[in-house]
Amino acid sequence: MGREIHMFFFPFFAHGHLIPTVDMAKLFASRGVKTTIVTTPVNASFFSSTIQRSKESGIHIGVEILKFPAAEAGLPEGFESADMFPTSPDENFGVMMKFFQAVLLFQEPFEKLLQECKPDCLVADLFFPWATDAANKLGIPRLVFHGTSYFSSCVTECLRLYEPHKKVQSDSEPFVVPNLPGDIELTRSQLPDSMKQDVENDLTKILRAAKEAELKSYGVLFNSFYELEGTYADYYRNVLGRKAWHVGPVSVCNRATTDKAERGKKSAIDEDECLKWLDSKQPNSVLYICFGSLACFTSAQLKEIAMGLEASGLQFIWVVRKQNKDDDWLPEGFEKRSEGKGLIIRGWAPQILILDHEAVGGFVTHCGWNSTLEGVCAGVPMVTWPTFAEQFYNEKLVTRVLKIGVEVGARKWARLVGDFVKREAIEKAVKELMNGDEADEMRKRSKALAEAAKKSIEKGGSSDSDLHSLIEEISLRSH
Repeated sequence: MGREIHMFFFPFFAHGHLIPTVDMAKLFASRGVKTTIVTTPVNASFFSSTIQRSKESGIHIGVEILKFPAAEAGLPEGFESADMFPTSPDENFGVMMKFFQAVLLFQEPFEKLLQECKPDCLVADLFFPWATDAANKLGIPRLVFHGTSYFSSCVTECLRLYEPHKKVQSDSEPFVVPNLPGDIELTRSQLPDSMKQDVENDLTKILRAAKEAELKSYGVLFNSFYELEGTYADYYRNVLGRKAWHVGPVSVCNRATTDKAERGKKSAIDEDECLKWLDSKQPNSVLYICFGSLACFTSAQLKEIAMGLEASGLQFIWVVRKQNKDDDWLPEGFEKRSEGKGLIIRGWAPQILILDHEAVGGFVTHCGWNSTLEGVCAGVPMVTWPTFAEQFYNEKLVTRVLKIGVEVGARKWARLVGDFVKREAIEKAVKELMNGDEADEMRKRSKALAEAAKKSIEKGGSSDSDLHSLIEEISLRSH
């Protein structure tokens, strides 16, 4: 291949974006590409052990650290991650806007670094729209990292182009997404606020800039694989006419070493203890419930989940990210009654470790793309409970296209808090997933997709081939 090519990876400052980007850098480095991750001091500390471990196994990943201009944007010093946003919706928006102001101020030091190092390619997160112009000035191809699926990107684009949501009479009236394969139905209440509002605010400006930058960039990288959503990969590339490569599922390169140090956060439970508990259970008998690091349910909703779980009679592991430390959200005596049957983890959980265990037979998820992919790679069917972002689109992929999930019945897009779902609906969905008439078929389809995921990154697999052709293209271009 001649001269070694150098790629910059620039992840957004949030755990859900950092983890797949670091995994991706590791993947490219394992193919002989010189890789450098650009980040801030606090974010670098999240993945320093991963970098160290990679080095010990002969894969070297460079890190360039730039100061995050928190104070200049009116944020406390050290406020460098979107995971630090307050969970109350009223406070959240103001802090988020200050954070994006700081991200904008990051442009100048970043451009300086780009000029000094002149990498052959820049992979920058969707939320850095200015990265395209910065790279273009220096003749460096900028690839946008989409932390989501081809499917949801196609849905977003069809909604932007054809605006079907403006032709319905109410928020609950279903419409079919025009020109998209699969007759995908949505309602206006399931769409992001930024799409429903005609009034432009700071957030819609950022999203519009991200879309414009994507259209001017060299291409798009997806953490996905062809066998999962080939129809939509073809649609994205051939009908929408975008250059795109799928190199996922990138978490598979870290699957063998998914301990707490490797994934950047300390588990709130001893992992051996957790595995021992799972080892004592029958295959496919445990339900795993986790809503990611950003969704924040009210105490009333958590109580409803507890009652739904108890009524279902199922065994479970439930991860609760709760700000207030008291247990006012638990029905009286719930934990006592659940002894041996249920496990509550307050805080960060070793998700991949749990999902990969044969005792786990179902996953209740918010349909964030990282979690959805982790469920797919573990071969576990899902109960879908989207709250915001593009999660309602991912839900349709899981339940309508892949047919490996059951909808819990969340109908309303609501940033952070999510739609309120009653215990009866929760009980019905989890029972249907674990023991319903379709349960065995869903499990078979899930296992087949997990197999396909493994094969896609093996030599000659669909993602391996896309990765190879992208490296080749950048290499030829840089020469």
